[in-house]
Amino acid sequence: MNKKEDLLQKIADRTIKVGVVGIGYVGLPLAVAFAQAGFQTLGIDLSDRKVNALNRGQSYIEDIPSTEIVPLINANLLRASSDYADLNDVEAIIICVPTPLSKTRDPDISFIIDATNRIVQFGSKGKLIVLESTTYPGTTDEIILPSLRENGDQVGRDVFLAFSPERIDPGRKDFMVHNTPKVIGGVTPDCLDVARALYNTAIEELVPVSSTSAAEMVKLLENTFRAVNIGLVNEMAIMCDRLGLNVWEVIDAAATKPYGFMPFYPGPGLGGHCIPIDPQYLSWKLRTLNYTARFIELASEVNSQMPYYVVDKVTTALNDVCKPVNGSRILVLGVAYKPDVSDVRESKALDIMFLLQDRGALVDYHDPFVPNLAREEFPNSAIDLTADALHRADCVVITTNHSEYDWSWIGEHAQLIVDTRNALKGLQDGKIYRL
Repeated sequence: MNKKEDLLQKIADRTIKVGVVGIGYVGLPLAVAFAQAGFQTLGIDLSDRKVNALNRGQSYIEDIPSTEIVPLINANLLRASSDYADLNDVEAIIICVPTPLSKTRDPDISFIIDATNRIVQFGSKGKLIVLESTTYPGTTDEIILPSLRENGDQVGRDVFLAFSPERIDPGRKDFMVHNTPKVIGGVTPDCLDVARALYNTAIEELVPVSSTSAAEMVKLLENTFRAVNIGLVNEMAIMCDRLGLNVWEVIDAAATKPYGFMPFYPGPGLGGHCIPIDPQYLSWKLRTLNYTARFIELASEVNSQMPYYVVDKVTTALNDVCKPVNGSRILVLGVAYKPDVSDVRESKALDIMFLLQDRGALVDYHDPFVPNLAREEFPNSAIDLTADALHRADCVVITTNHSEYDWSWIGEHAQLIVDTRNALKGLQDGKIYRL
């Protein structure tokens, strides 16, 4: 039996062991999905906090309740380790490490390189290796493939390599790992066959594409589509403001068209690990080919300026009641980048807080999901949200529309509000300044 047939047989028998490198917002749900499908699954992470929590059966991600983890731990189907040597006994390895941008806005794939080097160090022969981390087209072939070949292994015969972009949307309850279609591209047809066999055990629908580069491009198209359209609607908000129009009314009316229009909504700027970052990977790649991704660059310019626009809105609101920003007490509601999650990665609420502090404002915040930011520039914990706290604030800035908030109550007790999310929709009051 050759290595491909051996892997396919072990997948069919549920005897193959699965390793997930990086057990954060992407890796943990995936590891749980494979464990629930009956595979012994190992999560590898250099964070002792995550490893220890998972081995205790405690989840650190809202989308995965601890009640899902405990039975898997007890059944010996799921465990975590910080030692890459434990991958010796694993025959399918999925890489879900971060891919941030450097300070110069260039791709930082150091986590991918480090994970690949460690995997090769402890042996890759006879294994399936899948990259899920979002990156620029060509990464799998140009970075991971040469490392695997250094051992003399032939891809598609001795080792199997594929790319399958993650499609995790934190906070969603309708589309999870198991029912979100999964795009997969293999370096060779045999690589694709093995990867499809594995993912087919835990995911309802698979979408094979012709190459790893095509699969990498799929993810970038998805998030570039969102970034560009959000940039468009953010600029529309600015234009409507100049024209004295309510952008939310305009969008709602346009959304009644049954064809040719998809509503997007403005906000304080793009947050989260994917949408603000992923298009920049594509833009960087195209610059190496002497091409400027103009839509991406323009959308990034508009979206990155939204925190400044919000702060200007706060300044205008305070000026209208004869108060300066300097010395005013500002209460920011919601610092997570989206509703009902604790994720503050790339959250523009933090930028807004910093800009307000820089202008001399006294900034407090409340977020039911983020009790402490643990950041040098914001050492204070979240304050209690009381009627007195709302009333004492010279201005309340709504940056994240968590469903836990009682917006009518907030509107009743706050003196002045800048609403960047249309959370107070339907409330007509001169003290409310909408984006």
